[in-house]
Amino acid sequence: MIITTKNSELEARLQHKIDLKTKPIGALGMLEKIAFQIGCIQQTETPVITQPTIVVFAGDHGIAAKGEVNPFPQEVTSQMVYNFVQGGAAINVLSTTNDVHLKVVDAGVNHTFDKDIAITHAKVAMGTKNYQHVPAMTLEELKTAFQHAETIVTDLHKEGVNTIGFGEMGIGNTSSASLLMSYFTQTPIASCVGSGTGLDQNGISKKQRILTEVYQKYDIQNPKEALATFGGFEIAMITAAILKAAELKMTIAIDGFIVTAALLAAHAMQPNVLDYCLFAHTSNEQGHIKMLDFLNVQPILSLGLRLGEGTGAALAIPILRASVNFLKDMASFESAGVSSETAN
Repeated sequence: MIITTKNSELEARLQHKIDLKTKPIGALGMLEKIAFQIGCIQQTETPVITQPTIVVFAGDHGIAAKGEVNPFPQEVTSQMVYNFVQGGAAINVLSTTNDVHLKVVDAGVNHTFDKDIAITHAKVAMGTKNYQHVPAMTLEELKTAFQHAETIVTDLHKEGVNTIGFGEMGIGNTSSASLLMSYFTQTPIASCVGSGTGLDQNGISKKQRILTEVYQKYDIQNPKEALATFGGFEIAMITAAILKAAELKMTIAIDGFIVTAALLAAHAMQPNVLDYCLFAHTSNEQGHIKMLDFLNVQPILSLGLRLGEGTGAALAIPILRASVNFLKDMASFESAGVSSETAN
């Protein structure tokens, strides 16, 4: 059970503290809102960011084996996992640049990794099944994915991580995200589907047609059934990881299109999860801004990204740090001996 961050007395104290810093009221814009939210999450007037971590979940999708909705072959998923391990991906560079820890998880890649490779082995199966024919996973597989993700987040929390972001790697996962977006927001598939890893207009039209046929094939009754039918193991694990992180009162940096699709599922299961989420950026994948509008949330950055991997979350974490640090270190009018009347 997730407990809401709402605490009217704390909220009043936080807002008072923010307003009395040596600046006009509201002059730090979104930084003030971020500091306020993180203070509410941590239930303190002196919030801190400790050991921020991006967890990248990787998984393969049955539909991608045919190459009908993805310009890159399925093998790229496992190749990118090796790239993460070798430090060569965008998320490696951005995490290192911004002093963010990185953890890579095999959620269900269609490849056998050596047990000594520097990843977390949490494989549910060798990729999902093709939802053109059958649900992507069974409810039992979904349960296993949830259990793995909950363990990973719990262990990080025990290690002192209080701020977490999630990334993903999985050829074909924008198709899963589009299906989930359509289900949870009741938006037509055509408005959810974008270019993914680089489809041209003909490829997008084909992808829309295929996914519309998939969507119409199933009669889904609840969020978990939607995840099992359309999701990837990496998306299912992100959903569970978000829910567990909120339960543990961690600050959650939400990345782009795929991660927000997982959040839609988490939100449908537990609406209060939004209290714990900060939205790193607006992705260039066309469905993402519609997801953010559906959730009625404001992204921190807009950089034209559509890479995934948790890159947007890694870029936003320094802004989260700056927000809590101004709350902690910036002088108040009283402590600085500045007249609040003339300053405002």
